[in-house]
Amino acid sequence: MRLRYRLLNVFARPGDPFSGNALCVFEDGSGLDDDQMQALARQFNLSETTFIVRPDDGADAGVRIFTATFEMPFAGHPTLGTAHVARGLGLGGDELSLSMPAGVVPVAAQGDSWILTARPGAVEADLDPVQLALGLGLEPDDLPGPVQQVSVGTSQVIARARDAGVVRRARVVPSAMPSYAAMGRSGGEVLVYLWAPSGDGTIEARALITDGTGVWEDAATGSACSNLGVALHAAGESGQWQISQGDAMHRPSTLELSVDTDGTVRVGGLVRDLGAGELEL
Repeated sequence: MRLRYRLLNVFARPGDPFSGNALCVFEDGSGLDDDQMQALARQFNLSETTFIVRPDDGADAGVRIFTATFEMPFAGHPTLGTAHVARGLGLGGDELSLSMPAGVVPVAAQGDSWILTARPGAVEADLDPVQLALGLGLEPDDLPGPVQQVSVGTSQVIARARDAGVVRRARVVPSAMPSYAAMGRSGGEVLVYLWAPSGDGTIEARALITDGTGVWEDAATGSACSNLGVALHAAGESGQWQISQGDAMHRPSTLELSVDTDGTVRVGGLVRDLGAGELEL
């Protein structure tokens, strides 16, 4: 079985070919079973790998999203990157819908900039900022809060820091990180989206991840940005923000977040083609 794939960077910055979050998209995964998809995602070992499959619910295309160890019901940069590939394959135009385990997500493009409209989300729990501060190697007053568990299909911890300097110096301490067992993530991971305003309409953020032993970071996290939008709306805020993420990893990324007064959350960014290839399975 010969499989074609595309390599892209999502939430990229203009003029920088190695900015944004890397993604592999298999153009046709309809003949693959779950174990084969997981094995291919492990082979590429990116934050996510996606597979375009036959759609459900009347969508233009279906998508399955895998990390190197488990499947995700929804993730932001894979949604935008897969939509970009689906358009190139003629499965839709500048407006299309993707069906995934979390539901159908509409996506729209202006050129190579893509915007998803997040599914309705909710603040699931208010969390203890003091406990999280210990887990991030910070002082309690570094996290004025709120610290909340939020989900638009993927459950994550959204935590407001005192300022951008706190965001930059945070370091996960696995032994001190609360378990947040109620999150129930398939991979046993906890993702903390630590953010702070950095200027007028700008935010600096980092996505810090641990499974209780290892620690890693994500360059640009559309699902967490969507969850941040839900948290902002819950706090009575609406508007538009430009979010900087990934600089600590030398993968500078830009995410555009908008929150309408009715709670509609949209997340967008630039998708850049990097390469393509074939794989014999």
